Amino acid sequence: MAVSLAKSRSNARKKATQALYQWQMSGNDLTEIEKQFHQEQNMEKVDTDYFHTLLHQVPTEITLLDELILKYSDRKQDELDPIEQSILRLSSYELKYRADVPYKVVISEAITLAKMFGSDKSHAFVNSILDKLAKDLRKLETGSSK
Repeated sequence: MAVSLAKSRSNARKKATQALYQWQMSGNDLTEIEKQFHQEQNMEKVDTDYFHTLLHQVPTEITLLDELILKYSDRKQDELDPIEQSILRLSSYELKYRADVPYKVVISEAITLAKMFGSDKSHAFVNSILDKLAKDLRKLETGSSK
């Protein structure tokens, strides 16, 4: 049975969040982490091209992504929970560089990931930052004149 593009992309975000968290915590090589995921995780229903893109592109844009996140966060960089940080970095990347992904999908997926991996209130924190960021980065799409 074929998996829809939306579902395989969703699975790619889930795996990429875990892989980015692992990279953040361990500092291990991204290629090694990707290889490990392919060997040890069930990647059958994952858009592996999208997983690869997210895993390798988010770190190359990390300085800019962190600046975007901190612009709308009431917390300092070192106060961000590492899993929230991984989710926010991935989602900020999508908002900034993946116009093919509607902003509502980016935010919805991030909230789902925060509920799955974060603390009780993570989803609200992630939602508030991404909502502001979407209005900034996707003015036309969000109808924001700001």
